[in-house]
Amino acid sequence: MPTVPMVESHGARIPQIGLGTMTLKGKVCVDAVSAALKMGYRHLDTATFYDNEREVGEGLRASGVKRDEVFVTTKVRHTDLKADDFARAVDKSLAVMQLPVVDLLLIHWPNPQVPMTESIGALCKAKREGKTRHIGVANFTVALLDEAAKLASESLVTNQIEVHPFLDQSKVIFACKRHGIAVTAYCPIARGKVPGAEVLERVGKAHGKSSAQISLRWLIQQELIPIPRTATPAHLAANLAVFDFKLSGAEMAEIAKLRRPNGRVVNPPQAPKWDT
Repeated sequence: MPTVPMVESHGARIPQIGLGTMTLKGKVCVDAVSAALKMGYRHLDTATFYDNEREVGEGLRASGVKRDEVFVTTKVRHTDLKADDFARAVDKSLAVMQLPVVDLLLIHWPNPQVPMTESIGALCKAKREGKTRHIGVANFTVALLDEAAKLASESLVTNQIEVHPFLDQSKVIFACKRHGIAVTAYCPIARGKVPGAEVLERVGKAHGKSSAQISLRWLIQQELIPIPRTATPAHLAANLAVFDFKLSGAEMAEIAKLRRPNGRVVNPPQAPKWDT
């Protein structure tokens, strides 16, 4: 069973690869979570928005892996960021997962209709009340991250954003590092665009790895935390097998040239239907 390195951030020790669960439902989700944990994953990522927290909890229990060995992340959606709504949403998530506490609680998306003082205040309160061990944000821009870090009375440990070789998130990543905040990378295989990409395929061939594994390794060597989503056993195993090789500086630079400016608007997206 592979040993997954940890990324440390303000007291949190986050396994450097996790299982993303967006769009996984029902028995497929339960089985994927259970199988991943049995393979050696120790980091699970879910959210109220995914409507699968119950299945993630079931998969965790079905795996036989001890709860204290698994880093569990969930998120409060943008529609529940007012203080009272936030508290109710957290309590519901814990009840649905049948967990007394999660390891990491995130604001899933910012909401301009709710003052940051209120949403960040509610997030910090959840930690003080012992409902989560650590807190963070997701999909925050540089400006939003700076504001959140300034307002937070408890340390933010991650900003979860979309990162892959075709999207330039260097400004946000730099801002996270400036605050000592880790970056969790969702859609690390670019919504299925990595397989077949010439540069990634060529680099993969040189290492005896797939293009998807090269994409994950490229992120890992930047000290990011990829959370690829899949329910396919072969892909689960392959995504975990990225710690036994290293990309050269020239390979890292060549892959970096694939990046394009981030023109995305920060709004809750439609969930994709492919391995990410």
